[in-house]
Amino acid sequence: RGQEGELMADMPLWINFIIAFLVMNILLVGMAYMTWLERKVLAAMQDRMGPTRTGPNGLLQPLADGVKLLGKEDLIPKAADKWVFWFAPMVVFVTAIVGSAVIPFGTGSISVFGQDINLVVTDLNVGALFVMAFGSIGVYGIILGAWASSNRYSLLGGLRSAAQVISYEIILGLSLVGIFILSGSLSLRDILNEQQGTIHVLGLDISNWYVITQPVAFIIFMIAAVAETNRAPFDLPEAETELVSGFHTEYSAFRFSFYFLGEYISMIVISLFASTLFLGGTGGPGSDKYWGLGIVWLLVKTILFLFFYIWL
Repeated sequence: RGQEGELMADMPLWINFIIAFLVMNILLVGMAYMTWLERKVLAAMQDRMGPTRTGPNGLLQPLADGVKLLGKEDLIPKAADKWVFWFAPMVVFVTAIVGSAVIPFGTGSISVFGQDINLVVTDLNVGALFVMAFGSIGVYGIILGAWASSNRYSLLGGLRSAAQVISYEIILGLSLVGIFILSGSLSLRDILNEQQGTIHVLGLDISNWYVITQPVAFIIFMIAAVAETNRAPFDLPEAETELVSGFHTEYSAFRFSFYFLGEYISMIVISLFASTLFLGGTGGPGSDKYWGLGIVWLLVKTILFLFFYIWL
């Protein structure tokens, strides 16, 4: 039951699997086009064109990249710990995707062919901690891959990643304490519900988004979120200038792509997470009448966060 008294639909397990499968594939497509968006935005900032040759306006470039990575030779260093070397990228990839299971795409449920379907894969009462916990586990994949590579540059990158996560996980968690107190819950669905109302500020009724009541927490969260995903200016674990390519120096072909997928999916999930926690998630004009419009608002907010990543 949600905080507003709405009953969540009791869905059969097979429907949960279908929704989880859809969310996973949408994330994978989103990740692919996140690489296209990054290239286009950076090109525009640097007075270049970006991808133009593959499909209209370069829209098939992510597909070409995927085919290229699949076709490359998979090299494993002779001194590497082969089992750990093989397993480590999967840890990063899987933990990145799992975090999306608790992101609510609406406050209630919809009816499809007479079956009530929740707009969230699963509503955990500790959903916020679930996302942060899996973000922490993903670092194990980076450390294990770095150690198993038997490469000093990789090991240095892995150690940096461990140090960075220990540093920024603390402030990431502390920045959300105010939200947990205000909403009285750790469930992302309850936090979303709490932001659907309005507050009175300077004679105006405005949406009760936590970015308004917790502005300092929002700034701290965004700094820590960038560090969590190893993006510039916190890209020390990869640091091409001194570590060649950091923890994934020895990875090639499809195994390298798992690290690549994991980083970009983590960016999307943390942007969805931030949108839900601070910007009212699916809240926006018309979202109370049309659930589809709520998803559009959530995607718009997420894309703004992703643009912020690229702009940095």
